[in-house]
Amino acid sequence: MDVDVAVVGAGYTGLWTAYYLAEADPTLSIAVLESEVAGFGASGRNGGWCSALFPAELPALAALPGGGRSAALAQHAAMRGTIDEVARVAAAEGIDAHLAKGGMIRLARGPAQLARARAEVDEARHWGRGSDDLDLLDAPATARLVRAAGASGAVYTPDCAAIHPARLVRGLARAAERRGVRIHERTRVTGLGPREVRTDRGTVRAETVVRATEGYTSLLPGQRRTSIPVYSLVVATEPLPQATWDEIGLARRETFSDFRHLIVYGQRTADDRIVFGGRGAPYHAGSRVEASYDRDESVFTRIRSALVDLFPLLRDVRVTHTWGGPLGVPRDWCASVRLDRATGLAWAGGYVGDGVATTNLAGRTLRDLVLGHDTELTRLPWVNHRSPRWEPEPLRWLGVNAARLAFTAADREETITRRPSLLARAAAPLVS
Repeated sequence: MDVDVAVVGAGYTGLWTAYYLAEADPTLSIAVLESEVAGFGASGRNGGWCSALFPAELPALAALPGGGRSAALAQHAAMRGTIDEVARVAAAEGIDAHLAKGGMIRLARGPAQLARARAEVDEARHWGRGSDDLDLLDAPATARLVRAAGASGAVYTPDCAAIHPARLVRGLARAAERRGVRIHERTRVTGLGPREVRTDRGTVRAETVVRATEGYTSLLPGQRRTSIPVYSLVVATEPLPQATWDEIGLARRETFSDFRHLIVYGQRTADDRIVFGGRGAPYHAGSRVEASYDRDESVFTRIRSALVDLFPLLRDVRVTHTWGGPLGVPRDWCASVRLDRATGLAWAGGYVGDGVATTNLAGRTLRDLVLGHDTELTRLPWVNHRSPRWEPEPLRWLGVNAARLAFTAADREETITRRPSLLARAAAPLVS
């Protein structure tokens, strides 16, 4: 068939792009092609943080071509505003995504983590970011929000909302369809090129082809080293009684994490569970993606142990759900959005797990690029950035898994020495 825009991938990136394009120009014919069902990947299975976090920090954004201090701060401001934009669309489209903008609290547990917390806030002040953006909390102020074992302080930002990710992505798919977007599920893309997408059910010709495949990008021909699929795994507890929440806090459904090296993330859900996840699953050689990798019982056990370490009163609480899936990681940890007008090929991705809000910004930016509009969004520094390719195997398997093990050991090192890890500093160049 022939359409104006063909989108490969019915996750957040593809659906936001289709939604905003259809809203801006209802005459466009738009087809979204999805090998499974809308929201099958990370969009439907993440930890539910809609945050202003961007995978590349401000100095890295400022160093990009056409960047600089003001451009980096514009990117940050756009990310902050995106949280409210997601909430606006959800309300306007009647999407009950269980959204609660309670902010995010990142706990400092031990001297090494507290030093990193202070350094993060000092860096924010250097960039002109005030306490309304990011604030350092002492132990009593931290305890007023959340009471976690060993927390001596925290960093708090209001720029995060807890959501139910699958509710948001499925609601977004329905909203796009109401605007005339055609979503073709169970349609596997076998290749794409200038103004053409090949699938197992036929060929789609389009003026613009948008690749929105994130953690599944490596499955496309020629894309194995564009980004790598890194698995993040999640557990959910049974609903907790009010007496337990009175002990823990999180009264406004603040999302939470800490300053360890191997990332963890959590939220209080609308039905009073804790959803808690983290990294730690191995990277599989050749950037392989398989359904069996979504589950790793040893990682689930470690995630549950980390949750109990944060909140010991959860020791006897049942975990009722476990799941996981791949996210996309570019070599320089910098997400990007791009349109090559000569070929009609566009793409966005590389969110490193910070995609719930970033995909919305990507969708609005791709809308402006496809329509040929010069806007504040199209002038942000991540636009037209191209990340370097990952190293060939076995180098990337060795590097990524060595870094994963090193960061796990670094957290143990800091628990013992109570000083910033030398091992973490040595391992950082392996992955970023």
